[in-house]
Amino acid sequence: MKFQSVIQTLEAIAPLRLAEEWDNVGLLINPLRSRTMKKILLTIDLTESVADEAIAAKSDLIITYHPILFQSVNQLNADRAYDRTVMKLIQKNMAVYSPHTALDAVIGGVNDWLADGVGDGEVSILHPIENTDAGQGRLVELKRPVKLKTLAQRIKDHLGLKTLRLAPTAENTSIRTVALCAGAGTDAFQGIKADCYLTGEMSHHNILAATLNGSHVILCEHTNTERGYLPVFARLLEKALGSGIDVVISSEDADPISIG
Repeated sequence: MKFQSVIQTLEAIAPLRLAEEWDNVGLLINPLRSRTMKKILLTIDLTESVADEAIAAKSDLIITYHPILFQSVNQLNADRAYDRTVMKLIQKNMAVYSPHTALDAVIGGVNDWLADGVGDGEVSILHPIENTDAGQGRLVELKRPVKLKTLAQRIKDHLGLKTLRLAPTAENTSIRTVALCAGAGTDAFQGIKADCYLTGEMSHHNILAATLNGSHVILCEHTNTERGYLPVFARLLEKALGSGIDVVISSEDADPISIG
């Protein structure tokens, strides 16, 4: 498939207009020489080891959920791993694309996948985007209230985790509403009252404020709320792109945090 056709398909799946204003989404590295797309590598973080994996596999395009180019770059120095990764990709004529918060916002995207693990209930958008059916964050109103322990087990099963970080309220009250946001959800939860907040990470003081205001908190670590979506994304791409393109999930991509 032609390169531009693949890019158009990606933008149709997660329109870039849905991304947050601060985000850097879309085609981040547009190679000098046009190439036919045969192999795509999916990853959450584009580290040097993931880049080496893509180069060794002769991938044509890396779709990285988190943008590798985010802040302004004034110089590239091969002594730094981040810079070296970008330099390798450019040298190998590798294309790089990031959907990030556009993929969070779209219906059927990362946040809807995360909401699937909460339980049976009505799902709505925390912060709708005007003139669209999409938006950032989700609110799940469960059909049947549950205790924190039950909800935590559902989330562990959905994300394939053995442990979570839990901050319960003093009374261990039942949970009927769950506000959630993949990654770091503090900003998405502002002005939202829910029995429980589910996200990857929050600061100590935000957690303390939430529990003192009567809301439980479930933290899964940042990329644990995102990486499990990659197989879903791969199936979407395979269906949209058709035969002839191999979509592979990186084996080098992993959460940088482990429990010791």
